[in-house]
Amino acid sequence: MNKTLFLFLIVPFLLISCLKNEKQSQPVSGKTNTISVIIDDQLWYGEVGDTIRNKFASPVWGLTQEEPLFTINQYPARLLEGFVTDSRSIIVVKKATTDKFEIIRSKKLPHNTFRIYGKSVDDIICSIELNSAQMIKIIHDAEIDKIQQDNSKALMNQAVIKNKFHAELQIPVGYEYVLHKKNFIWLKKNIISGNTSLLIYQIPISSFKKSNVVADIVKMRDSVGEYIKGREPKTRMITGEAYAPYFSITNLYGKKTYETKGSWEMKNDFMAGPFINYAIIDEEYSRILVIEGFCYSPSNQERDLMLDLEAIIKSVKIDKK
Repeated sequence: MNKTLFLFLIVPFLLISCLKNEKQSQPVSGKTNTISVIIDDQLWYGEVGDTIRNKFASPVWGLTQEEPLFTINQYPARLLEGFVTDSRSIIVVKKATTDKFEIIRSKKLPHNTFRIYGKSVDDIICSIELNSAQMIKIIHDAEIDKIQQDNSKALMNQAVIKNKFHAELQIPVGYEYVLHKKNFIWLKKNIISGNTSLLIYQIPISSFKKSNVVADIVKMRDSVGEYIKGREPKTRMITGEAYAPYFSITNLYGKKTYETKGSWEMKNDFMAGPFINYAIIDEEYSRILVIEGFCYSPSNQERDLMLDLEAIIKSVKIDKK
């Protein structure tokens, strides 16, 4: 039997086998913040591809180095999208006879497929512009969910946190208590490229003035920064002064929350990195519960480390009084 005939005979069986495996809905495990984009090369290397990259690979704000929002792997449209299983999020872009945008969510979280079809390049670009914000949020939330699922498999003992703050988080093993005072706890996890940290503390609810919340948050951060020392004497962590922090209002565990992202630096030292701070307005306990994550990873990627910290913080649960 020659090689050509052999290939013709075996390929159909391989395709059937792959399709069966796909239908079994195996849990999707891919790299964090990675998107598979299935699109013809002609579209990918033109205006459509530029639009996708501008939306989904734009720089993440607040990091000390430029990193894309998501890592994008492009695959030619001739490949069956079912074979692309190296990502929890798949974007399929095609020219078609009708314009269409749809989101397909698998039963096994998290796995999302976005289909963007358009009659022309302009139609496809318009659809991306209109729907990218929603897509980014869905992808981001799915990444958070996956990290929280992984974290829940092995959690550190949180008796100290629960007793002190009437709250608990999904903090994975590997974190250790560095410092804890009456209303303040610092936990740290050492990694190959540096370390990640969590701060948990509370202040009176009257500490914030509604006229300038951002200034109050910076003042609050800098006040507890005296507990975070650098390698040199007379050092302390302060909020980065080069750029104003990003600020928004969100909701954590049903409570109004101030979200602040920016950079920290070590005064009188050369250490620096990004932080993400959530100040939860907890009227039941007449306090502002602050949970912050920051990392120190010089010359290494920070994006995924900060996502891990965000996932931990967003797992917070507060006891009822």
